[in-house]
Order: sequence, then structure tokens, then C-alpha cells
Amino acid sequence: MALCPEISGAPMTASPRILPSGDTALTVEFGSSIDPAINRRVLALDRNVASDGVTGVTETVPTYRSLLVHYDPLRIGYAELSDKLLALAQRPVPPEAGVRRWRVPVVYGGDFGIDLDDVARAHKISTSDVIAKHTGSEYRVAMIGFTPGFAYLSGLDPAIATSRRESPRTYTPPGTISIGGVQGCVQCLAAPSGWHLLGRTPVRTFHPHRDPVFLMEPGDAVVFHAIAANEFDSLDRAAERGETVAELIAT
Repeated sequence: MALCPEISGAPMTASPRILPSGDTALTVEFGSSIDPAINRRVLALDRNVASDGVTGVTETVPTYRSLLVHYDPLRIGYAELSDKLLALAQRPVPPEAGVRRWRVPVVYGGDFGIDLDDVARAHKISTSDVIAKHTGSEYRVAMIGFTPGFAYLSGLDPAIATSRRESPRTYTPPGTISIGGVQGCVQCLAAPSGWHLLGRTPVRTFHPHRDPVFLMEPGDAVVFHAIAANEFDSLDRAAERGETVAELIAT
């Protein structure tokens, strides 16, 4: 298992690039690395597009470093929309306010987190140290993607950043809490994965019969806390019924 060196990506651009993405979408690209400052600019533009009600925009999809904007070309053209988005992107990023913070329960290690021991050995620390470092950070939901409710998290302690597995698994269980490179995640549905499984949470970040269907949004903060294995089943049943299970600790 390889340790993950600190990533020093290219700096963010002063003015974002506009890239065509088919005939009904374009991408506003702010940089080329996983960087909290870049992600804040992406999310700020996403909010500005929504609050300004830009004509013709039908959907936006924020990522770590760019914003995909779907639009109706019969209502607004590529050039006009590009100009509007570039103007909105130049607005100062406002100070954070009203951040939602989720406290997520996790059972670490054993059958719930089969890679915990390997991650500890790779970094020459104890499993307790890995858990302490994982629960000691505040993460931000940088984007939602891959599968419904899959929350990509920035903010992982560099001391436990670990390169992805050389051989991805074809199956990882729902609720998996894992790390890959400098990223963390909350995985809602069963899926293939090349990340390292530290534990599982009963929290459903996606539940089609709950309001809201998606629990977390880009920009939310997440903290983890360890629970005992014998607490998992009752919380899992509650989550399946549509209960949130995760605690909203601040807004």
C-alpha cells in the first residue's frame, strides 16, 4: 500500500475557463486540483446562478473544481450565457454563514472497516490513531457524484491520506466510510470501489422515500464519531424507515 504525498495542484485561475460540453451545457472551470479555495469559488458561482435566476439555465452540477451548467439554447445562447457566468464568477466569495454541520455515527474496523488495519500499518500508527485522526477532522462536502448520495469530502488529515488500492473491489457495502488519496467519502449505496474501507455508517445520504431525498449538499460540513458495533443495527433500521440518524449539530 502506497502512502499518498501531499497534492500540490496547479493554482486556481484568476478568471475561469468556459468549456463547451455538448450543445446544451457548458463547464466553468476554476482550476485543476483538489483545493478548498477553488471549491468555494465553484459553490459561490452555483449559488449566484440560482439566486440571480439566469435565463435559460435548467440545471447546475458543482464539482471539486468546476461547475457544469445545463441550459436551453432556445432561450439563451452559448456566448451570452458564457458572459453572464464569467461576470457572476468575478463576484467576491462571501464569508461562510449558515453552514450545516452533520455529525455522522461510524462503526470502525472489523467487518465494518476491513482496511483499517492496513491503513494503520501503512502509516506506522495504531488503528486507534487512525480513528482519532479520521474523527478529529471537519470535512466539507465538495460534491455529490458517482452514485446517488455519494458525498466526496475534502478535509482529510494528511497523516492518513493513502493512495487508492491497486486492485479495486467489485463490491463494497452501503454506508461505507472510506478514504482514497486525499479524499474521504460517505457512500450510500453498494458499489465497486478502489478506496480503503475504514468503517460503516447507518446514515442514508440518499433515501427515495424520505424528505429530503438527499441528506447532504455541497458545502455542508461533516464530522464523524465512533459508535459500538452493537449500536449499528437499531440505527440502521431507523434509517431504513426514513429517519435521518445523523445529527444536525449547527446551521
